[in-house]
Amino acid sequence: MHQFLLNDFIIEKHIKNALEEDIGYGDITTDFIYSDDDIITAELNTRTNGIACGLYVFKKVFSILSDSVKVDFKVKEGDKTEKGMTLAVVKGSARAVLTGERTALNYVQRMSGIAAETAKYQEAIAPYHAFITDTRKNTPGFRLFEKYAVAVGGGRLHRFNLCDCAMVKDNHIKHAGSITNAVRLLKSSGSHAHKIEVECETFQEVQEALDSCADIIMLDNMPIDEMKKCVDYIAGRAIVEASGNVKLDTVNKIASTGVDIISTSAIVANAPVLDLGLDIK
Repeated sequence: MHQFLLNDFIIEKHIKNALEEDIGYGDITTDFIYSDDDIITAELNTRTNGIACGLYVFKKVFSILSDSVKVDFKVKEGDKTEKGMTLAVVKGSARAVLTGERTALNYVQRMSGIAAETAKYQEAIAPYHAFITDTRKNTPGFRLFEKYAVAVGGGRLHRFNLCDCAMVKDNHIKHAGSITNAVRLLKSSGSHAHKIEVECETFQEVQEALDSCADIIMLDNMPIDEMKKCVDYIAGRAIVEASGNVKLDTVNKIASTGVDIISTSAIVANAPVLDLGLDIK
């Protein structure tokens, strides 16, 4: 099971901003139809197969709006779900439940969809030791939740932001003059706590990156046979990551080369939202 935990302080701030955006100066429909004393019970139902993710965030939306709302989950975070299942029962203030409904669903639908998409990719490479990871191609302001969902889906996480790991790309190499010099500059001024990754497009670049003592070597958009050649050459002396043209129908062949990590934006960018609904009983 994943070890990525959502920080309560951070997510509460995020949810309050989301609620402020959605509510405006008040839910003029619900507030005029329901009174303060009205209590309702609703079920969180899934209309398609998937993976439950973001349950705590779903619950947190309602707890921010009212202490009276109780959420009874019928599944656990990371559980596989099937069409027609009830994931939770929500009971409490009608105004709080209906006002928070869309915001709560937006979180859990998006996160569950990403978890399910990640699981498809990870399952596709199950015979091999590689892990699927995400990228920094995230929705601005929603990265924490998207990365958490990747972890729940069984994937590993790439760097969270620019200060997590030094990643040498073509523009860095062009300015530094060579891979060797780029890595030298990072080692001379960077922190000992940060790994250095080098993006390589050719076997010759892989050789130079390895000679420079890079910690991670990314094989960027390489043909499968070239990738296999590079993995054999590196022979465990650095972590090997594959990236580029990673799709559900290509990921197994990529994993078969022996790479350690396969990074793709598809598990987040192409993930459909899970079809969930909050149905009043």
